Amino acid sequence: MKNVTEIKKVAMYGAGTIGGGLAAYFALKGLDVNVYVRSEASIERAKPKIQMAIDAYIKYDIAPEAETLWNRIHFTTDPAEAFTDVYFVQENGAEVLEQKHEMIATMEQYLPAEAVIASSSTGMPTTLIAQKAQHPERIIVAHPFNPAYLIPLVEICKGEKTEQKYVDWAVAFYKQFDKTPIVMLKEKPGFVANRLAHALWREEVALVCEGVCTIEDADNAVAYGPGLRWGIMGPALGYELGAGTMGLGEMLRRYASSSNAIFADLSNFAATPEIFPEIAEKQMPEFMASLPEHIGHQHKDIAAFRDKMLVEMLRMHKKL
Repeated sequence: MKNVTEIKKVAMYGAGTIGGGLAAYFALKGLDVNVYVRSEASIERAKPKIQMAIDAYIKYDIAPEAETLWNRIHFTTDPAEAFTDVYFVQENGAEVLEQKHEMIATMEQYLPAEAVIASSSTGMPTTLIAQKAQHPERIIVAHPFNPAYLIPLVEICKGEKTEQKYVDWAVAFYKQFDKTPIVMLKEKPGFVANRLAHALWREEVALVCEGVCTIEDADNAVAYGPGLRWGIMGPALGYELGAGTMGLGEMLRRYASSSNAIFADLSNFAATPEIFPEIAEKQMPEFMASLPEHIGHQHKDIAAFRDKMLVEMLRMHKKL
């Protein structure tokens, strides 16, 4: 396999929110990026996605100017031009299995046999994505998080036929460009981070539907409580610090009864309650209107505040 240090060019198949963000990110890291889309209209739809990321890089002094980044990004509707002699492709198609099979078939006509195909799937098993591939051994899921041009996490999951050397290569590749890959030891729907996020979200939905609190108060409980810690470290390490000299293991034993009482009372519904969409439609406008002026009240202003906060945290983590 080509050494990751030799990689100077990558490809994106699709450039929506994820693909566009990653195209800008890899350009920021000095790579040439072939962006393959199926039509000229798709190119025009992709450009604003990339521009949004580049604008953030300029605004927050991550990149000095935009022209250099745009010069590294090459749009094409020709798959031969996009994938020939390229050893890494991030596939960013819709969550439609037949479409992903078609995309892989297109790529495999032109990619070198040992090129890595990394799918940005949000939950589709790698085994299914790779089931019709000529070279399923080099296909992985590499799930990034929004906004992908800032957040470092990439969840890597192999399929039944994926060879470990391609997983190891992908880990080294993402690390080289300052992403933080985690590797799943087996396939699981939703991967790791989305499962953790859904567990918290389910409990927020339950608390709101039960009349315990509003959406605003539940969100504030996270954002200004444990969420502040989670931006620094995960819950296990946070509890380890909170345990002090006794350590996490002893704390778990000592406080098992109180923890178990909470576990036993947590929600366990398997579908979103029918009343919650109506609650959300009523409470979210009120919540957004109540936000402080420095955050803003419209989606674009709130997203800009999110990005600014992410940049500051990532700089502390030395990820930018």
